[in-house]
Amino acid sequence: MYIYKVGIVGAGTMGAQIAEVVSYAGVPVVLADVNEVSAQWGVDAVRAIYQARVAKGKMSAEQLAEKMLLVSPSSGLDGLKDVDLVIEAVSEDAKLKAQIFHELDQICRRDTILASNTSALSISALGAATTRPDKVLGLHFFNPAYVMRLVEVVPGLATAPQTLDDTVSFAESAGKLPIVVKECAGFLVNRVLMAYVNEAVRALEEGAATLQEIDQEMVAFGMPIGPLALLDAVGLDISFEVARILYRSYGPRMTPSPLLETMVKAGRLGIKSGHGFYDYVSGEVRTQGQGLERLLQDVRAKTGHGTNLWSQSRLLLAMTNEAVTALQEGVASAGDIDLAIVAGIGYPKDKGGPLHFTDRLGINQVLHELEDFAQTLGPRFWPAPMLRRMADAGFTGQGAGRGFFTY
Repeated sequence: MYIYKVGIVGAGTMGAQIAEVVSYAGVPVVLADVNEVSAQWGVDAVRAIYQARVAKGKMSAEQLAEKMLLVSPSSGLDGLKDVDLVIEAVSEDAKLKAQIFHELDQICRRDTILASNTSALSISALGAATTRPDKVLGLHFFNPAYVMRLVEVVPGLATAPQTLDDTVSFAESAGKLPIVVKECAGFLVNRVLMAYVNEAVRALEEGAATLQEIDQEMVAFGMPIGPLALLDAVGLDISFEVARILYRSYGPRMTPSPLLETMVKAGRLGIKSGHGFYDYVSGEVRTQGQGLERLLQDVRAKTGHGTNLWSQSRLLLAMTNEAVTALQEGVASAGDIDLAIVAGIGYPKDKGGPLHFTDRLGINQVLHELEDFAQTLGPRFWPAPMLRRMADAGFTGQGAGRGFFTY
């Protein structure tokens, strides 16, 4: 089925960004929210994205006007009766999303595809809230959606192959890089990302390294932004909620850092609140604030200082181990995992992704380092079983001619 018209539920920041992507591809889009004011806010946000393009000379004022003709607001869901695809983009509240899918099921045509932009919640559960689970799937865009090419396409247990194919084709036609991933908590990118950023917060919490040392070393490795600055940009409240979802599914290895929870309770949510790991004025970084130092002292007094062990490998191997775990679970292929981590997280292209980089370092070396970290930092670093099987079978990486990839 060709997608001629799209509806988006939730005219907030993410919904508006997705609407820009859709309209930029030349497809009419309806932005729906609880009232006219909220829906119009989303339309105005789309206009602001286009105006920034005009200011940079990337499009003309005439082109802006043409694109905006494709964007319309809707107070409530009734305006989505005739769309071919709905993308739900409300907050990460499972009950709210299920209620929306139930209502969409009653309002939309029987052949309309219902997609969720959720970053971690169950697609199959959302499908169960409808009478058309075969038409329900995940379509997870990354922030900012008009910049990030990667889109995770996530079929639920009952999603029909045709629904998956139609959605992948739509994402490609919108200029995106769709990667199909198996349904699991956090899908692919967010579960790998959270292993990485949560370990960064733990290192800071323990006093193993300073805020600046952690962020600067990861930027030096090739990441586009440090993990703690990234958390500030995403929002600590959002990140903590994702961490809790992952913990409920994967257990102790995904236990959220106590510091992360403490900061959320203290209202230090990142850029949007003006205070996170860094302090901000008008969205610009100032420095680590005194408020953070007090929170660090409080958390350290409750939990102990832990270890002073610090190296960039600590963060990178947390990411790598989760990527290997996802591979052995069949979440995605080795090639797609590396592609997603490069495109979705910003892992340096010259290193190829965590699995390519592991092949370059050698499976045995990575296995031994993880075992050492497991002894000193805890069982969350226990190596994914696949690594030991590969080492025992001689699939030890680039030097052996075979590892996650063949050389």
